[in-house]
Amino acid sequence: MLLSVIESFKFVFFEDNRYQKLIEGFCNTLKITAGALLIGVIIGIIIAAVRTSYDKNKESMQLRGGIGYHILRAVDAVCRLYLTVIRGTPVVVQLMILYFVVFISIKNGVVVGILAFGINSGAYVAEIFRAGIMSIDHGQFEAGRSLGFNYFRTMQKIIIPQMFKATLPTLCNEFIALLKETSVAGYVGVIDLTKAGNIIAGRTFNYFIPLFTVAAIYLAIVMLLTFLVGKLERRLRKSER
Repeated sequence: MLLSVIESFKFVFFEDNRYQKLIEGFCNTLKITAGALLIGVIIGIIIAAVRTSYDKNKESMQLRGGIGYHILRAVDAVCRLYLTVIRGTPVVVQLMILYFVVFISIKNGVVVGILAFGINSGAYVAEIFRAGIMSIDHGQFEAGRSLGFNYFRTMQKIIIPQMFKATLPTLCNEFIALLKETSVAGYVGVIDLTKAGNIIAGRTFNYFIPLFTVAAIYLAIVMLLTFLVGKLERRLRKSER
């Protein structure tokens, strides 16, 4: 029985060097996940800053009037529309729209995948960051003003660093969710980890070993990231004491 499994494993992965397809898929999955997280964090910071700035200052700005209030209000409306659309539609549909409609001239599926998953992740990261900023005591803003900082300087020097510390564990969990979401990248021809397993299964007519191997790799990565997130949370709790 064991020898039969070993022989099947050798046939599935090592005949015709099919394991290289799995390595390629693994590398593409990591590239898409890391690139999308970076884009998501950048988008998230910008949108969270805009939305919290509008929520915290709209009454005072409305009383003062001026073009600044109307510009911020319009930008906040755009941000809300972005959040509604992105969170209200499936990520695979967004991926296909970007690949087959918006970026039809770009033939690199990995690049389009990074953009699509980054834009999608940005909507969720923005809400994580917004919740983190809103949870910070208003006295922190007043402390920044007393030091002579304007609103944006206060956000940069005082609020955003605290926000990162408060939301880092949740952000890491978003990274884990993003890793698993990239399994649909094969819809646009990207050889990701899941697609590689499907290709090997189709060539060998053996679906058990390739797909269970892919599942085991995902599980191992998620378990490692979960362990690191738990360790990070314990360290943050110790630093708070």
